[in-house]
Amino acid sequence: MRFFLALLLLSLAGCATQPAIKPAADSTTHKQHLNSLGQIQAFNLKGRIAVNANGKGYSGSVTWAHQQDKDTMDVFTPLGGKAAHIVKSASEVSLTNTKGETVSAQSVEALTEKTLGWRLPLSGLSDWAVGRPTAAPITHQVWDELGRLTQLEQQGWQIEYTQYTAYLNTVLPQKITLKNQSLQLRLVIEQWSALP
Repeated sequence: MRFFLALLLLSLAGCATQPAIKPAADSTTHKQHLNSLGQIQAFNLKGRIAVNANGKGYSGSVTWAHQQDKDTMDVFTPLGGKAAHIVKSASEVSLTNTKGETVSAQSVEALTEKTLGWRLPLSGLSDWAVGRPTAAPITHQVWDELGRLTQLEQQGWQIEYTQYTAYLNTVLPQKITLKNQSLQLRLVIEQWSALP
C-alpha cells in the first residue's frame, strides 16, 4: 500500500528512446516555445503511469485536472478500477483510497512523509508536465532545434522528454520520465485538454 501511495502522489507532482536531435543554435527558439507554454495556467490530462521505486513496480492510468489553486487527480489500476482520489488546494492535500479512508496534510511533501515515511519534492510537476522548468535553480537543461526541452535536471530530479504532441498553438510532452536516486516515474500522456 505504501508503494501504491508513492506512485499516486508522484503523479501530482515524471521509456522510449528518440533519435538524437541537434541542440538549438541559440536560445531564441526555446524562449519562444517557453513563452507559448507560459499561456498554459490550467490543463486536463489523461495518461498512463509506471513507477519503479525500491525494486517494486506499479502501472496504471491517471486523470489530472490542474488549476493554479487546485489539483484533482484520479489514479486507476491496470484493470480500470479507481485506486485513489487526490485533491490538492492551496492549504491542504487529501487522498481518499479505495476503502473511502481519507488522509490529509498541508502539502504533498507532508502527505508523502505521513503515508510513506519520506518526502517527495513534487511541487514542480505541473510545470514539468507541460515541458517547462520551474522557477527553482536549474542544474542542467537541453533544448532541441525546435525549442523543446529534452532533458532537465532540477530540484534533485532528472527529467527526460522523449516525445511531444501538437496541442492548440504549441506542442506539449507526450512521454516523460522522471528519476531521482530512489524512484523512476514514466508518464505517457494520451490526451491534453484545456480546462473550461
